[in-house]
Amino acid sequence: MSAEFPVARPRRLRRTPALRRMVAGTRLHPADLILPLFVKEGIAEPHPVGSMPGVYQHSRDSLRKAALDAAEAGVGGLILFGVPAVKDARGSAADDPGGILQVALRDVSAEVGDAIVVMADTCLDEFTDNGHCGILTESGEVDNDATLERYASIAVAQVRAGSQMVAPSGMMDGQVGAIRAALDADGFTGVPILAYTAKYASAFYGPFRDAAECAPQFGDRASHQQDPAGPLEEALREARLDLAEGADAVMVKPALAYLDVIRRFRDEVDVPVAAYQVSGEYAMIEAAAANGWVDRDRMIMESLVSIKRAGADLILTYWATEVARRL
Repeated sequence: MSAEFPVARPRRLRRTPALRRMVAGTRLHPADLILPLFVKEGIAEPHPVGSMPGVYQHSRDSLRKAALDAAEAGVGGLILFGVPAVKDARGSAADDPGGILQVALRDVSAEVGDAIVVMADTCLDEFTDNGHCGILTESGEVDNDATLERYASIAVAQVRAGSQMVAPSGMMDGQVGAIRAALDADGFTGVPILAYTAKYASAFYGPFRDAAECAPQFGDRASHQQDPAGPLEEALREARLDLAEGADAVMVKPALAYLDVIRRFRDEVDVPVAAYQVSGEYAMIEAAAANGWVDRDRMIMESLVSIKRAGADLILTYWATEVARRL
């Protein structure tokens, strides 16, 4: 039992910066952070993403530099997204050994070696001409099982190119199992899978679709991404299924609007829990700061601390390198 006021004074432990630092219950470390990076085929200079100030569609050269900067800052990992010059209904560039994502994986792996975990987003939306995450039926619906075959092929191509981890993000039923089987069959039994386990059909993804050039040409992704108003048990069921299929870590996306889901995942699973601080979260803070409405640096740190406090072991954030340097 604790004493009561005036003997008990909680403010004593808040009195100085040194005291607050010593008793802090939530700590960020650079290795907790994963930096998403976009690489676009056929460009010689990085292209700024208008809706995400400070984020770029990288050229191969600028991507290598960004990867090296992140590694030198102590960032834990990189996740690469490719933007090909040519797209088609199958997303053929996604598993092409000469496709932009595989080329970029080889570039980055050669640049940073084992100093940072290099991983790839394993999906189709950046590569299809319709912007959807899978193979479509004649009626325009995403064919779950046909898409699994593509994901399996893409994951193998990514690992052959140097990806040290794959991250399937399409929210297809059975995607983790299909990828695990394909990797194992190709001899990659040691490559882990970071599953996008609870990925919600969120309005917070808008700026990302500018960066990855993957906005759906029709319809939406509500048939496979989770309903924001859906029951929490549905997210926990997805976690159980992913783990049974061989996932090595699970992810919640977005982060800030789903802190309750992150907390439940941390309480329920015995693998690392990741959270993706998505483009809309990034853009809102940057826009408010640009207008002088908020303290940018404090808001960035507070948002990341809240995600960590909710239970995330790993945080995907576009501020990874900047924050790692600050830490």
